[in-house]
Amino acid sequence: MKYIIYSIMLLATSHLLAQNRQEIFLADPTIYQEKDTYYLVGTKNRPPLGFSVLTSKDLKNWVVPGNQGDSLYMILNQGDQTFGTKGFWAPQILKEGATYYLTHTANEQTVLTKSHSLMEPFRQGEVGPIDGSEKNIDSYIFKDDDGKYYLYHVRFDHGNFLWVAEFDLKNGVIKPETLTKCFDQTEPWEATPNYESDPIMEGPTVIKLKDKYYLFYSANHFMNIDYAMGYAVADSPYGPWIKNEGNPILHRSIVGENGSGHGDLFNGPDGELYYVYHVHYSEHQVTPRRTRIVPVIKTWNGKMNRYDFKVDADQIIVPKQVSE
Repeated sequence: MKYIIYSIMLLATSHLLAQNRQEIFLADPTIYQEKDTYYLVGTKNRPPLGFSVLTSKDLKNWVVPGNQGDSLYMILNQGDQTFGTKGFWAPQILKEGATYYLTHTANEQTVLTKSHSLMEPFRQGEVGPIDGSEKNIDSYIFKDDDGKYYLYHVRFDHGNFLWVAEFDLKNGVIKPETLTKCFDQTEPWEATPNYESDPIMEGPTVIKLKDKYYLFYSANHFMNIDYAMGYAVADSPYGPWIKNEGNPILHRSIVGENGSGHGDLFNGPDGELYYVYHVHYSEHQVTPRRTRIVPVIKTWNGKMNRYDFKVDADQIIVPKQVSE
């Protein structure tokens, strides 16, 4: 009898733990690190519109800040002194001085908001997009060693193409005379027949190592099972970009899940690079997309005088939301 009761208690405890550890469904995710805490933000595509945040110490267990249980901790709310009424996608956080910046997409426009804290609402002084002259999405702000900022983003032209322009962070505007297209769709992996679409390259992240610029990007339609991530290398933030011959470095054939891509690089607990990204919900269903984290291994290539990158598919992290 005692054994039966003990077994029931174990089952109940296991069930409770399972209930208290829920998988995270954020697409286009980014992770920002401050001191010993990681902040996860992404596209959630459900009300309330805007962006919520989860925090973690170990990348595996994530909580809603402020002991709010399973409720959302919103850091940007639609209609709260910020542009847009729909389509809040692809956030990225940058800190300069005492100011935090959140750049994202809303109404298929790139938007820049500010806050004095990661835990306070991000808002705009003057509500509007960065460049309302045409549609542009999927923004990433890169700061170079000389203090100049560059806005990498997607513009539409019978497809999604990556562009870059020097960016005036203080005034929140691009320098239009510097607008430069990064590259065209040129590689077979960037356009597989599993889902027919116009050319699509999106979700940029840029880092600089030893005077080389590395542009990580995703290609194919997000509904394509072959949605994947690769990178290109250049000697200037404007290019010309040379695509890695080993692309893609993140693909269903590598990580074992469909639709793997559109994320962001960050430094993990061991000081090494990690990539946070999303995958399809299942083999036969795209949404809601699941969040994943994978270590990125960089190796110096002396012959090419640059780094080579690959993901460590044996160490993929499935982040879970934990109820405190």
